Amino acid sequence: MSAHYPLFVKRDLDGLFGLLLDNMVQLLLIPALCGGLCGMTGENAKYVTHYILPGAAVSLLFGNVLYAWQAHRLARATGRSDITALPYGINTPSMLVYILFVMQPVYQRTQSAEAAWQMGLVACLGSALIEFAGSFVAHSVRTRTPRAALLSTLAGIAIGFISMQFALQIFQKPLVAMLPLAILFVSLFSRVAFPLGLPAGLVAVVLGTLCAWLLPTEWTGVPMSSTAVVQSFANLGFMPPIWCGGEIMKVLALPASDWLGFLSVIIPMGLFNVIGSLQNIESAEAAGDTYDTRDSMAINGVGSLIAALFGSCFPTTIYIGHAGWKGLGARAGYSTLNGLIITAICLSGALSTIAAIVPVEAGMAIVLWIGIIITAQAFQTTPASHAPACAIGLFPAIAAWGLNIVQGAFFVSGGKTIQDALTTIAPPFLFGLKTEVNGYLLHGLIVLERGYILTCMFLAALAACLIDRQFGRAALWALVAAACAAIGLTHSYQLHGNDIDYAFTFITTSAAANSAATTALNTSPASTPPALLYHAYPQAIGYLALAAVFALFSLLQSRVGLQDASHD
Repeated sequence: MSAHYPLFVKRDLDGLFGLLLDNMVQLLLIPALCGGLCGMTGENAKYVTHYILPGAAVSLLFGNVLYAWQAHRLARATGRSDITALPYGINTPSMLVYILFVMQPVYQRTQSAEAAWQMGLVACLGSALIEFAGSFVAHSVRTRTPRAALLSTLAGIAIGFISMQFALQIFQKPLVAMLPLAILFVSLFSRVAFPLGLPAGLVAVVLGTLCAWLLPTEWTGVPMSSTAVVQSFANLGFMPPIWCGGEIMKVLALPASDWLGFLSVIIPMGLFNVIGSLQNIESAEAAGDTYDTRDSMAINGVGSLIAALFGSCFPTTIYIGHAGWKGLGARAGYSTLNGLIITAICLSGALSTIAAIVPVEAGMAIVLWIGIIITAQAFQTTPASHAPACAIGLFPAIAAWGLNIVQGAFFVSGGKTIQDALTTIAPPFLFGLKTEVNGYLLHGLIVLERGYILTCMFLAALAACLIDRQFGRAALWALVAAACAAIGLTHSYQLHGNDIDYAFTFITTSAAANSAATTALNTSPASTPPALLYHAYPQAIGYLALAAVFALFSLLQSRVGLQDASHD
């Protein structure tokens, strides 16, 4: 290891609090969602406590330690002491999608928590294999993709799913969350050092926790209970990782019809994870740390594979926000510490105790800061002329956040579903595909959201190419977008009540249902088939039109030249 690159620096604590909080949020969601949606409560809670969490611990320890080692190797090769390890943890979108669209449907059909867990393992395995295979071609993709296309996608995700999400929660629980926000802003915006060299993240979390415990619950809206802390001690105990390869083979030995349909979920999520990791590696380079693409993505793929083989249903990923952790002053130690602490929490049953002591609101400001840095980086580290490309790449991700909000509203609407909204006309609102009220375009929102990670990249890439007058390359990006829309990777969807899923053109459940649903969506919103499918052929044709226009201008440019229409 480099003599000038220590195992741990004081600012690693700030990075640790941010990454640990992010990981803790995912870990706390797992028992809540798996219990409520997949029957993993009571005796069946063992699938969470004895399989999923220990499996997640093994995968997180592996990845965090390997990425810390990778940072030390890069520091030694470059002679630099400011290298920051790639942030790593459970893939939040994959976790939510696999619970909602893989595990929950299996549980609803079989009423077996074990079957739901086993199918989740298969989904995680599939994602791992796609991620690992993607590591061998990712560098080539990365070198051919404009930086604006990679970073604007992350910025869009950061705005909607990090900064906006936590900003709303901070202002909803201000008496606990806004004092930590002030501490972080003074430290990170103004770069003010705290007395005794205390890490700002530690100060913020401690003060937020004190506010939650000392102020009345009716003021804060954050219930804290010493009784809950004491009761959580009953969950403490050693839960070692358990090999689960045999459980995966049980599912794969079933008739293919029992699991093949879930490829419509597994394949796009695996591909999106590959693209997301690629974008995060580009983000690290933009912040000054150039990691080997194949090695970085292979570590991630193996981490997800380990998760599946040891009982976790949820793939891991390189987290967005490298620039944020680097801005905090973190190096490699924060990654190693995160892996060790998460492992200790998951294997000891201490998760419920921590949740009872430290409110999540106390650390939200750290994650908000990371989202701010990600968004700023997209515009700061790309050519100034590419700013419009960065901007257009934000739109699909913002649509995804908007759909998430709409979906949540329908879930608590008392019976009304998104399917109703797209297929019926009922007071007090007029619903249907053509409904437009104050920007209410539900069908358009879903279409733009499906496959938004790819759509963000396609739009920003072709825009960057057009800015540079590379019309031929812009046409190629439009053709790739058309192909993805045609096969269902983007814009296509199928709808069951409030559940929105991908709709591959080559994976269907019922030809008759597909035909009826497609007809209903495209021509007759008043009918209500059992499952709504929308194939994005119109969007594919639209992309082909873009490609034709760009190709025409490429031809004109090569033959007669093009006059500059800009004005001084």
